[in-house]
Amino acid sequence: MNIDLETIKSKKTLKELLEFSIINIDKPSGPTSFSVDLIIKNALNLKKTSHFGTLDPMVTGVLPVALSRACRLMPYFIGKTKTYIGIMRIHEEISEKKLREEIKNFIGTITQLPPVKSRVKREERQREVYRFEILEVSENKKDILFLAEVEAGTYIRKLISDLGEKIQGAHMLELRRIQASIFQENKSYTIYEFLEAVGEYKKGNKECENQLREMLIPGEIISEVLPVLQVKKQYINKLYHGSPLFKEYIGNLEKAKELKIDEKIAVFNEDKFIGTFRIIKSERILATPEFVLQPIK
Repeated sequence: MNIDLETIKSKKTLKELLEFSIINIDKPSGPTSFSVDLIIKNALNLKKTSHFGTLDPMVTGVLPVALSRACRLMPYFIGKTKTYIGIMRIHEEISEKKLREEIKNFIGTITQLPPVKSRVKREERQREVYRFEILEVSENKKDILFLAEVEAGTYIRKLISDLGEKIQGAHMLELRRIQASIFQENKSYTIYEFLEAVGEYKKGNKECENQLREMLIPGEIISEVLPVLQVKKQYINKLYHGSPLFKEYIGNLEKAKELKIDEKIAVFNEDKFIGTFRIIKSERILATPEFVLQPIK
């Protein structure tokens, strides 16, 4: 069965949503991604928030932020495809045809050395560039609007710098992320919109509670990035108490046969999310638990 997120949202109180949801923020230029986390955490009086995929302070765009227990879902989202639009400035005049030819050399598997200021170890690593194309060229032929769709962990500023080494220099002027995993720019909210909705909600404005609710994406959206298996109702409590996922617990065992060892799955009972599990496929056990969403007492 398909998991209907709108139905799930309609059944939950706002308090329940704040315990297990994600908000897709349109990050402005200036604050760090961690600062955005803190703004949301303080505004909602939450114990924890966590963003999926860090953006540099001057980079804008899609920044999904998990609330409360949804922070445990981060590993299932951060390794996905990211899409950016940006402006690069080329240092020496080059024909558009020649530039497009050079850009084609950066599509596919590339090797990158992370920049000095990055948080990761500085060693060469391979990343996939799925699309890298020119969208528009300015009148002075120096500023290039581009689109890049890349594997998570690809440094766009370094991509432009490496391109620059082939064309007598180029650097990035502006960058905006328009897609991260399944989260899109057209369904994001500015920090101002978020804080305004929270402020009105705290005043007791019922209409603006709906405005805040609309911004929250139930954590059950994990069903859109992981295969879903349905567990029989009588076994739910066993899973809450740490039981592995035995094959007899599953209602759609035929679907489970398609899954591979170490693959991650989302387990539901109808539209109720139970947790995430890792496939092992022993004689009796199908999967072991990674994260089980315990009921709120």
